[in-house]
This record gives sequence, structure tokens and C-alpha cells, in this order.
Amino acid sequence: MSSRAIYRQLCEKEPSIALFQQAWWLDATCGESGWDVALVQKGGEVHAALPFQAVKRRGFTMIVQPRLTQFLGPWIRSSGATKAAEYGRQKELLTALIDALPIHDRYVQNWNPNVGNWLPFYWKGFNQSTNYTYVLKDLADIEKLWAGLQGSVRTDIRRAQNRVGIAVEANGSLEDFLNLNRLTFERQDKSQPYSTAFVGKIDTACSTRDCRRIFIARDASGRAHSGIYLVWDANSAYYLMGGGDPELRSSGATSLCMWEAIRFAAGVTRSFDFEGSMIEPIERFFRAFGAVQTPYFRLSRTTSPLLRAVDAWRLLRGRR
Repeated sequence: MSSRAIYRQLCEKEPSIALFQQAWWLDATCGESGWDVALVQKGGEVHAALPFQAVKRRGFTMIVQPRLTQFLGPWIRSSGATKAAEYGRQKELLTALIDALPIHDRYVQNWNPNVGNWLPFYWKGFNQSTNYTYVLKDLADIEKLWAGLQGSVRTDIRRAQNRVGIAVEANGSLEDFLNLNRLTFERQDKSQPYSTAFVGKIDTACSTRDCRRIFIARDASGRAHSGIYLVWDANSAYYLMGGGDPELRSSGATSLCMWEAIRFAAGVTRSFDFEGSMIEPIERFFRAFGAVQTPYFRLSRTTSPLLRAVDAWRLLRGRR
């Protein structure tokens, strides 16, 4: 049985494997044969797994982060061992995962925020940078979540509801959402970084498993102001994509739409991950919802001397 087939079986019975690491998610974002997985097995049981997408670019083999996939990184089976024993076990398993990866020229992956031990990768020559997401850790108490919002967010929500007459529908169409998403990129003079067909594959996979909602905020005349694409698993909801009409940005609809997505998430899962951003205005918006700043690791390694030389030249050029 192939590694992918073994991993598919593991995903079907192991709830601790996050949505972005699920085999079906990788099928949707990479293609059924466009991804693979490194496994460590003992006694016929998988103890550790590292799913990845490997692509060829200009003759180089690159392990990359799939589009619209917040994180991958290793999954390690829980053991219940003491701290000292667990660290030793993690060293053994993570080292074995590295050895099980295919020969590659570059590796770049975002890791699940729940994985905090990358030391065995450091010993194997990997580099790490720390990024941040914002997470509402516990969605059980909606009143507490409302109290945790910054005053400006509550004001935006009330203005959208009471003055502008915004209402949020929780079963919006993918077409309407992608139009709002496209407008957001156009406002930044950027092209939408994914095709309608690509998002459609994700949407079909998520809809089949009933783990996505599209929220569209509209005014009384039916104009769409803002939209959010939400996905979730048993442990967390994830703000996957967003969008808004730049001509209607002052309506407060974006805050209202996000709040309604959070309220909905409270009924289907335990926490809410804003998926973070290192862009200052976006970080400020997410932070205003009272979420906890949560670090996650971005691991990288370049083994090709030629690629390392190109990286060094670009760094030098950028400093001039």
C-alpha cells in the first residue's frame, strides 16, 4: 500500500489531524496525485506523518506550501509520555520524517501552530522564522467574546446593523463571494492569486463534508458589501478568504460579517483562527476581535548550491 493510501486511512480515523493536513484537502488543492506524505510506522501503526507538495520549477525540486493552505508540517501521534520521554520520542520521529522526505532542492512549509518543537529540523540544517496568527481559543461564551471586542469593532457592527441596514446571509453563493474577493485584490492593484476553478475544487470538497460557509453582508437594496469564506474541523474554524466592495468600506459590514462568522463557528467547533497576517493593517483588524496572538513556524531549507547562490545575490542586491 502506498504512503498516500495509508495516510488516507489514517485521516479517516484520526480526529487530531487538522483540516489543512487532511488527505481530501490536499486532493483539492494539489490534485489526487500532486502530493505525497512521509510516514514513520511502528508495529503497523503510523506514529508520525508529514504531508507535502513537491513541484518541479526550472529543473529544481521544491517542497512548497499549497495555495490557500494555512499550514502543513508534521503530525505526531499523542503518547501521554513524560516530558523528557516525549522530547526524546519527538526527536526520533521528526528525524525519521526528515529522512523519509524525497531528495529536494528547497523546502518551505508553514507548520501547525500546535507543533512547537522544530529542534530536530534545526540539527538537520533547516531554518525557522516565526509568523503570527490570531486565535479565539474558546468560543463557548458568546457574551464574553462580545465583551472582548474593541469598542471600535462593536461600533462598526451596530452601525452596519442599525444605520446601514446590513444583514448577513450564511449561505451565500461562491460566485458572489469571489466577486467581492476579486474587488479586494483589485483595490491593491493585484491579481486574484487563484482561479475560480481552483477555489471551486476546494468548495466542492468542503461542501461535500459540510465544513464550509460563505457569509455575505448585504444592505436593504441587495448590494453585497463584504464576504467571508469559513472552513472548519472538529477543533477550529479558519477564516480562509475574505473580500469587500472598496466603495462600501465605511459601512461596518466587514466587522459584522466577521462577527457573524464567529457566532456561527461557536456552534460547530471550539476555536476560531483568523489565519493571521504579517501585514500591519490586517493584523490590527484581527487583533481588534480580542483574539490571542499565536506564533507558528515557517520552516525552510535550501540544499542546492545554485539556489543558495541566487538567494545570496538577491539579498545583496536588495541591500544596495
